[in-house]
Amino acid sequence: MGRCSTVICLGHLPFMKRLLSTVLLASICAHAAPLPEAAPESQGLAGERVRRLDDHFAASVARGEYLGAVVLVMRNGRIVDFRAWGHRDLGRQSPLARDAIFRIDTLTRAVTAAAVLTLLEEGRLDLDDPVARYLPEFAGAAPRLTIRQLLAQTAGFAPPARLAAAQVMDAPDLAEFTRRLATVPLAFEPGTRFADDGICAAVAGRVAEVVSGLRFDAFLHKRLFLPLGMRDTAFVVPPAQRHRIVDVATTDEHGKLAPPVETDAAPGQRRHPYLSGADGLYSTAEDFARFAQMLLNGGALDGVRVLGRKSIELMMQNHLSLLPDPTWDGRHAEGYGLGGAVLLDVARRARLGSAGTFGWAGGLSAEFAVDPRERMVLLMMVQHVPSAAAPAAGTDFHNLVYQALAR
Repeated sequence: MGRCSTVICLGHLPFMKRLLSTVLLASICAHAAPLPEAAPESQGLAGERVRRLDDHFAASVARGEYLGAVVLVMRNGRIVDFRAWGHRDLGRQSPLARDAIFRIDTLTRAVTAAAVLTLLEEGRLDLDDPVARYLPEFAGAAPRLTIRQLLAQTAGFAPPARLAAAQVMDAPDLAEFTRRLATVPLAFEPGTRFADDGICAAVAGRVAEVVSGLRFDAFLHKRLFLPLGMRDTAFVVPPAQRHRIVDVATTDEHGKLAPPVETDAAPGQRRHPYLSGADGLYSTAEDFARFAQMLLNGGALDGVRVLGRKSIELMMQNHLSLLPDPTWDGRHAEGYGLGGAVLLDVARRARLGSAGTFGWAGGLSAEFAVDPRERMVLLMMVQHVPSAAAPAAGTDFHNLVYQALAR
């Protein structure tokens, strides 16, 4: 994944147009400039306070709370802190590098939502279109289910145990995934409650396939990864780059780092047989920071626009606002946009931050936030299943970044 690939992205264009488009996209990716770096003080952060953040993660890793961590913080479009601590492997033979490859888990949802919005901008779908318009298998089972409800996690799909009985999660591709899913009765009426499931965004990926005529990985590659220069983001890691993948760890009953009880797919392979827009991507800190900075910039990065400003604003609004409880979290502090949470009430959230911040934390402890008010991107890459001995590090991370702001 150190290079860009231009295969399978443009199959429906005439040959010469396809060739020219391929060359253009490859050129954009090959010449994507590294994200600029700057001294923290030049962007309004106090250097000695940034060191608190660094010292905290260094100490946490040294204590064995996490195998390793990569932190990347940007302000005003410039990296002000980008460090790696610990090791890539549980054998602790390989130091963790800044370009390590992580399973980004449910951070994938934000990528899926952004990609679907490119189709909205072309007039090829609308958020309140019924899913059955594009996936007829849902016409009988869920006729009122909409694309918005897929991206806002309010579709009403059945819980994992019921889906397992229909072998939904074993489907070989997205077409079969949605066919099997449509045979399972909904758990609740679409649009009436939030559910943090791994199904909604996967169905959205199938909608994108049908509308675009491209397989979902090719669609993401063409619409986002190539134009944004995200060289190391995909559903599969090439064999030559798999030595960069970080092991997943947890903390056992003795307080020691250990492999999780439930093992993932072989490192570098698809995390599911189908291409899951809910939790299937691998990426690096810098790649995902490019995506997050695009969101902060209103849809563009390095002079390349992938979305319009108003589409980003729509994505980062609270789409739970019509529910009796317009929040998804136990603190009643966060709403949910399209593919990520939206911070509504800083006091209820009880950590430093800004109202309007958009982001998400995955089950493997990777986390990102985009703060339009402070013009900041926060990104923490960890591969750790939280446990009682080592809970998620998100609150410490946010507090330690925001306490460094001097102006």
